[in-house]
Amino acid sequence: MSKTKQADGKIHEDQLLNFLVNTLDEEVDLGLGANAEIGAEDIYEVLVGACADGTSVSELCETSEDSPHQNTILYHLREKFDLTSVEQVGNALLQKDVLEVLPEQVEVVADLHLRPYYGDKDETAGLYHSEAKRGTTAFHAYATLYARVKNKRYTLAVRRLVDGDTASSVLVEFLGLLDGLDLGVKAVYLDREFYDSKCLTLLQAHNYAYVMPIVRWGKTIKQELSEGWSRVIQHDLTGKLDGHSWTVEFPVYIDCTYQKGRYDEHGVARHGYAADAPFIDTPRDARYHYAKRFGIEASYRLSEQSIVTTTTQNPVVRLLYVVVSLLLQNVWRYLHWEYVATPRRGGRRLWSWSFEEFINMLCRAAWTALAVRRAVPANRPPDDRFHR
Repeated sequence: MSKTKQADGKIHEDQLLNFLVNTLDEEVDLGLGANAEIGAEDIYEVLVGACADGTSVSELCETSEDSPHQNTILYHLREKFDLTSVEQVGNALLQKDVLEVLPEQVEVVADLHLRPYYGDKDETAGLYHSEAKRGTTAFHAYATLYARVKNKRYTLAVRRLVDGDTASSVLVEFLGLLDGLDLGVKAVYLDREFYDSKCLTLLQAHNYAYVMPIVRWGKTIKQELSEGWSRVIQHDLTGKLDGHSWTVEFPVYIDCTYQKGRYDEHGVARHGYAADAPFIDTPRDARYHYAKRFGIEASYRLSEQSIVTTTTQNPVVRLLYVVVSLLLQNVWRYLHWEYVATPRRGGRRLWSWSFEEFINMLCRAAWTALAVRRAVPANRPPDDRFHR
């Protein structure tokens, strides 16, 4: 019986950097003139390197002998992009290659992510304001759409949020995007920010199966969630738009469990889920399937490990950094599946290759390409303590 073995080829660190720089270069047109001091690839190399290193563009350029000057890089990042183009190109980047490895039917997750802003209160114009969280009410906010496939998460779209954006306006865009992709959607998982009459109406109009937690609005639902055992009820919400009102009705699955001292809580915990999906028959099904979306938090944690450090308030540049950070995760998952995993009968064998290792490899490749400083000047030769 022959053993499954890894292919003879190898992907080296510099090739990972090349793959990402080429991906950016193919999708993003910076419009640099023929007499420009630097090329687009020089900018992308610094951008990817700063994300992988979790440092700022300025710091990486200062410590690199072969990188362009930091002001040159930052100038092009500020002047060559606008919000609309970054969102459009960003979504194209995120979907590139990924759509090839997605199955015919996927579960998708829409989420709102708030990055706290702690700067000057007089400079919050253009930020997203919400309820107080982590000591602030101003945020750099982003909405993201993910495809979930067997515990792997691929980002399909990201957009920046500003005051005036609503959950329903975000959902309109995301459902429109899904309608335009050649994907079968098994279900849409949403967080509680999307629980309102407009979003529920949109989901029903697009005929998508969905699951989301309900918010305790009104006496009726508060009463239902304070008594009884697991059950399914019919509930409705009333919406108003331009003087017209309508009512949307939907099933609510109330799941009850004993706390048993978990989180120092005792008694019965009741959770309600607005759900309409063919694979959900019981409240336990609703809780089980909705729990799948919690994996999205892991994507945010990975993003925090691989994003450029910055103090800029320029929304275009900040969104660009978020796009590249999410792109790194997509590329890692794509390469892991397509090039590293071993095809075999019964499914591919995923060889161990963590995101942290991938990022470290990228970082070392960028350091080498940019000739990051590996030594510092000394006012005298190192003595014996520096040798072994």
